[in-house]
Amino acid sequence: MNYAALSQAIQDYCENVETSFVDNIPTFVQQAEQRIYNQIQFPSLRRNVTGNCTATNKYLACPLDFLAVFSMAVIDSNGVYTYLLNKDVNFVRESYPSPSDTGTPQYYALFGPRSNNADELTFILGPTPDTVYSFELHYFYYPESIVTAGTSWLGDNFDSVLLYGSLVEAYTYMKGEQDMMALYEAKYKEAVGLAKRLGDGLERQDAYRS
Repeated sequence: MNYAALSQAIQDYCENVETSFVDNIPTFVQQAEQRIYNQIQFPSLRRNVTGNCTATNKYLACPLDFLAVFSMAVIDSNGVYTYLLNKDVNFVRESYPSPSDTGTPQYYALFGPRSNNADELTFILGPTPDTVYSFELHYFYYPESIVTAGTSWLGDNFDSVLLYGSLVEAYTYMKGEQDMMALYEAKYKEAVGLAKRLGDGLERQDAYRS
């Protein structure tokens, strides 16, 4: 299902073609996408990037489209991968309270922004890197919305969850009847359940980490 078909389906299901309603369909769809991507971790929507840390700097930048970590590994000069353990910031601070506590990083935590830009997320490493290391990060990301791209992995592979998620948002905007709202919510939850079976089950049978 592409965006044009999705938009038309929302209008048909809601029997609403008012200008203000149609103008808000992109918002309905993007809100639905946000809910879905935060409820289900599709392996098909996972990326990996590599980069280098800076010696004596315990912070590592996140990708701009970052949603959640799947794994992070440090790569030594021999090409050996060592996977870091995810901890809380307070664990890293308590374990390595001084910036001079250096070595090969063993832990990481999502630290948050280090500037006024709230989108600029960073990781904190423990201990502080004693030299330049390469890192490989596997992460879940926010794909480009079907609204702007015209098509998306979700629209092509699991359009029911996207449709019913959008209808919940649309019917909320319309302040529709409670029985219809309950119906769309139930259909959305059913679609989410099937999508989670795909994303958390069938696509991840060979995952080392659950």
